[in-house]
Amino acid sequence: SNEFDVLCYLADKAGQIVSREELIQSLRGIEYDGFDRSIDIRISRLRKKLADAKAEVSITTIWGKGYLLKPE
Repeated sequence: SNEFDVLCYLADKAGQIVSREELIQSLRGIEYDGFDRSIDIRISRLRKKLADAKAEVSITTIWGKGYLLKPE
């Protein structure tokens, strides 16, 4: 369900860069401390599932800014 929550949040913000801080704040309600990599793990798992399902969207990392859900 955590991965689904991340995917839903990214889908709501499709076409916009979403920072790691924003994801953690909105999904967990805590401030990002700079060391929490749980979002990265969820994103990695989501990417694999989207690729396996041959989905028409992908999650791109925008270095230094965050993640972007975009059409293939």
